[in-house]
Amino acid sequence: MALYQGPIVDAHHHFWEPELGRQPWLLPEAAIAFRYGSYESIKRTYLPPQLREDAAGLNLVGTVTMETEWDLDDPIGEMDYTEDIARRYGLPTAAIAHAVLRDPAIEAVLEELGGRPFVRGVRNKPGQAASPALAASEPTLMEDPQWRRGFALLDTYGLDFELQVAWWHMHEASRLAADFPETQITINHTGLPSDRSPEGLRGWAEALRLMARHENVLIKISGIGLPGVPWSAENNREVVQTTADIFGPDRIMFASNFPVDSLVGGYHEIFTGFAEIARGWSADEQRAAFIDNAIRAYRLPADLGA
Repeated sequence: MALYQGPIVDAHHHFWEPELGRQPWLLPEAAIAFRYGSYESIKRTYLPPQLREDAAGLNLVGTVTMETEWDLDDPIGEMDYTEDIARRYGLPTAAIAHAVLRDPAIEAVLEELGGRPFVRGVRNKPGQAASPALAASEPTLMEDPQWRRGFALLDTYGLDFELQVAWWHMHEASRLAADFPETQITINHTGLPSDRSPEGLRGWAEALRLMARHENVLIKISGIGLPGVPWSAENNREVVQTTADIFGPDRIMFASNFPVDSLVGGYHEIFTGFAEIARGWSADEQRAAFIDNAIRAYRLPADLGA
């Protein structure tokens, strides 16, 4: 097959202006432990003009922006800010908000978010153990009864859930997906396959197979860079192809995770890398991963790719 050059929906990226001081981790003095190492270079304004500049030459027709760890006590304010960006620039097409699911007052927040046509779901990172060996003794919030009570409200308000957690906690995520089959769960960043050893990749693939059993689970192929290693199709081919084989062509979405993944590669390098890896897929399979699945999953306008 030819290299894919059709329309693209970027299913996962961020917009921010760190100078506004709303994301504590992006403040000038902040230096959290970060999976790509130093992240000083992304402490800069990143709005649709910057995204369009990075994507110049690609047929980017829509995007889904992800919450940015904005001040925890103001999830509605982040969506006000994001909706204003969309009005000014025509992007993003839809948004994922943040919500603290174990907050006793979470229902009012979810009701407000669910009433906004621009919002498709929420992300609330459940935490994770530092390694597979510690996962059994360090459960995430997915095991917390109060957190699960908040999760149970998502379907009531028409909200999906974005799951960002290391693959060694997918046994917990599998129970969550089974207990709430009406709630769509989208795995972020391919389950974080950072350990590329044969043992690490084997454990990661087994975790993805566990999740793929659930019809309400999708996965985004994004965030698969390695610290200090330039992004390339060669380095990421096995991860992308294994994910596609496990979930099938109708449940995967390509995404940039920009500007975060600018720490490991350029926007063109990442998307042309995806296209190179997918070169052997059918035309329908390629289009599904680059645009059609995102349109369906995020209820985007059907004519985006026309």
